[in-house]
Amino acid sequence: MLIAMKQNFKKQIAIPQDHGSWVFILSPLLAGIFAGGNFNYATLSLTIAAMSAFMIRQPMTVFIKAISGRRPKSDLAPARFWLLIYGSITALALIALIWQGFSYVLYLAIPAAPVFAWHLWLVSQRAERKQAGIEVIATGILSLAAPAAYWVALGGYNPLGWWLWAWTWLQSAASIVYAYLRLEQRELKNQPENSELWRMGKRALIYTSFNLFAALMLGWANLIQQLIFVPFLLQWIETLWGITHPSIGWKPTRIGVRQLIVSTLWTILFIICWRA
Repeated sequence: MLIAMKQNFKKQIAIPQDHGSWVFILSPLLAGIFAGGNFNYATLSLTIAAMSAFMIRQPMTVFIKAISGRRPKSDLAPARFWLLIYGSITALALIALIWQGFSYVLYLAIPAAPVFAWHLWLVSQRAERKQAGIEVIATGILSLAAPAAYWVALGGYNPLGWWLWAWTWLQSAASIVYAYLRLEQRELKNQPENSELWRMGKRALIYTSFNLFAALMLGWANLIQQLIFVPFLLQWIETLWGITHPSIGWKPTRIGVRQLIVSTLWTILFIICWRA
């Protein structure tokens, strides 16, 4: 019995192994909570629900890999165990959220179902790696945590929550594209010509430049907080630096840590500028 229980507590099954993905759920949650300026019992319920729903992806992915022959069948039991744990926590947190009068927030979870199903289908086909498109879409789903947290913190619906969703998604999308650039650069054998570096970084620069330009123009038109461009300026500068300083020979961990630092700073600056 003890041996069977011990088998369930496998870190690689219980906890997401792509550590850089944590910021894609934590950043929107923190942005929404601090923008709302209030942490209450409903906010706690939402946070627990969002984090447990995020965590459930790992055991579900392991479960699909096990039944499709990509992992040993012995991983099925611990995967089911953690699916039950995270599923139960999510359900209880959502019930608490409904009881506290925020049932409308659950509508934001509807788009997650087809995207999650798409991801699991790719896993079953051994085709989930290097899927930048679905990763960008998935971060859009995770970014819905921002308006949800904002509304719960405020105690009711406010259309400004959709701006929080848009900005956090734009930042996440640009971050993913930039990460793919850095991973591509690490495979280079030698320092390429500047023209080649800019060609490789074109897509990442377009994403961050669009974000910065949109924040500047909308702030200038007084449609949003005028200082919101500041965190996007940080991301734009990082992209310029990354294009001109290729990550040749870098380990993925080093790339991920730098990305985490930049995303953390972006979140802090965004919260400050939103409330300014």
